[in-house]
Amino acid sequence: MKKKSGKRTILLRYAVVIALILLFSATIMSKVVDTSVFTADRWNEKASKLLDKETVIYPERGNILASDGSVLATNLDFYTIRMDYRAGAFSEDTLRKYVGALSTALAREFPPRTATEWQEHLLKPLDKPQKERSRWYKLLANLSYSDVQKIKGMPFFKGRGANKSGLIVETVRRRVRPYGDMARRSVGGVGETVESREIHGRSGLECALDSLLYGVPGVAEKKNMTRGIYDWTKTEAVPGYDVVTTIDINMQDIVENELNSMLSHVQADWGVAVLMDVATGDIKAISNLECTKDGNDYIEAMNRAVLGYEPGSVVKTLSMLIALEEGAVTDIDEEIPTGKCTYMGRPITDSHPTTSLKVREVLEHSSNIGMTRIITRRFEENPGEFYSKIKNLGFLEPMHTGIAGEAVPRIDSVPSNRGGRLVLSRQCFGYATEIPPMYTLALYNAIANDGAFVRPRLYKRLVNKAIGVDTVLPVTYINEKICSRENAAILRDMLKQVVWGEHGTGRMLRDEHVALAGKTGTAYMIENGQYVTSKKRLTFCGYFPADKPKYSCIVMTCAPKANWFGAASTSGQIMKNIALKMYSRGMLGDHSDYRAEEPHNDVPRIAAIGDDRRDELRDAFDIGGKLKVLRMPAGETRAGHVPSVAGMDLRSAIAVIESAGYNVSHSGNGYVVSSSPAPGTPAKAGTRVELTLQ
Repeated sequence: MKKKSGKRTILLRYAVVIALILLFSATIMSKVVDTSVFTADRWNEKASKLLDKETVIYPERGNILASDGSVLATNLDFYTIRMDYRAGAFSEDTLRKYVGALSTALAREFPPRTATEWQEHLLKPLDKPQKERSRWYKLLANLSYSDVQKIKGMPFFKGRGANKSGLIVETVRRRVRPYGDMARRSVGGVGETVESREIHGRSGLECALDSLLYGVPGVAEKKNMTRGIYDWTKTEAVPGYDVVTTIDINMQDIVENELNSMLSHVQADWGVAVLMDVATGDIKAISNLECTKDGNDYIEAMNRAVLGYEPGSVVKTLSMLIALEEGAVTDIDEEIPTGKCTYMGRPITDSHPTTSLKVREVLEHSSNIGMTRIITRRFEENPGEFYSKIKNLGFLEPMHTGIAGEAVPRIDSVPSNRGGRLVLSRQCFGYATEIPPMYTLALYNAIANDGAFVRPRLYKRLVNKAIGVDTVLPVTYINEKICSRENAAILRDMLKQVVWGEHGTGRMLRDEHVALAGKTGTAYMIENGQYVTSKKRLTFCGYFPADKPKYSCIVMTCAPKANWFGAASTSGQIMKNIALKMYSRGMLGDHSDYRAEEPHNDVPRIAAIGDDRRDELRDAFDIGGKLKVLRMPAGETRAGHVPSVAGMDLRSAIAVIESAGYNVSHSGNGYVVSSSPAPGTPAKAGTRVELTLQ
């Protein structure tokens, strides 16, 4: 009886199991039938949507290059190294075995952590239970590709795949500027927006040329492969254009250093300087510096070169140009009364009063009265015509320089009534207008260029190897002639007298090596709708050399608080220093007067510090002949002796040598390995020091 009862129980259990299997199978079959027959359309639609889904392939952003091909902005991959302490084949024992050698290798290549500190850092995650250990433990960040390869060749990591070592390499692409802050605002920056995670230009050239630099996105779609669904490139992304700018790295360095030095000396709020090639309009250097909040330094900030400001007396050159072209002046030796003057019941004054001036002397003396009398006698009956003449020059058109945020001048067209005539009398010498420094520079550049009003530009070539494009952009003109060659020559003579005339407002800028020509300008700042006489914007705009103009330049400094307070002594001095530095480095076409031939000498020169080392070197290299001992106190440079700059980068070395009164030429790249004459050699001021870099 018991045997039958047990057999019945076993059969019952089998029956239950079989019933469950049949039920499960029936459920599966019903789902299969439902999916493939009854709801097939709905599932096919979902599959179709998944396969039809497209994703964007972001293009590689183009590079921004200097005029010689040096990289100003580019994309670089940086790497972050992490460890997965719960990787499938990760061995804690193996890590502990090699941790000493690994820590030593890491300390050697990646200080400041010591070997002991590296060992503690590597073993720290092992203090936790295995299930709680990090899968994303950070070791190092901002590494180069070569750094990553070094790490992969270190003990424990070498020869072990990611599953055994836990090594994770994370790639991050960044936009970098190899020259740091040099021309930072002009080159600009990139970033994401609130609307999109795409990387687009947000300022400077990056923004103005974003449509070219960004490229064309590609498209990827889902494909059903044997082992799953994968992305399949439908349309390749087209990388952006490489933009070759007009910036000259060496000139940019000079302009930034000179602007920064003067701003620091006079404790100004901010300053801007632009250097341009007269013939082509190429912007060779541009710098916008602003004092930091703590007042201790100047940094690249808002690009004020293209923003409007009251220009002050530099606009008198524009007024004189119109007067010459429109016949308001037919004899530049005509005497203009410049004594006490009122116009429409409002007084007009000069900072240096005179009873009369010849027309040719009005710019030299920067006479408000003289300029008003010349312009009002021609345009008094129809003051709006003065605006029309300016507009016809092309002076109010957008320049499209390639700099983001560019504004056009604001010079109002005034009615033919008392108020209009009163505004005209102020406009002609710089008030009631707003003109960006770039427009003022372009005007002076046209005068230096025999009247050819060339368009300033910050880029000259576009390259895209992916689509086979290499385009050199031509020089363009806002107006091929804004004045006759004769009137341009008259204006150049007037501007030269501003510096070289007996009463010139810029006479302190004379120098026998490089002759400047230009015009000073002072404008009071406006706060709460009122002019503040204690705060000034000081401008000097001109070109050099004066007789054969090669470069034009404008400098504006804002609100100096110490040492110098005049337009010539601040902005003019910056331009003078820029010209002299370019001259001393042979950038003005001819060799400077400072250049001297070095005596030819085939005998090797060896310098040694200390008598005990000198004889050892002579014996080792078998050097005979007369012994010359050079001595220089450690850490000290004597006046009249060439300073030591070994090991410095070029920028630092030039600053040291030029501060000592010498001129510089150089060859090679990298860091200074030698100089001639040798450090410590007595040398006269102006001697050329040749640096060799490796």
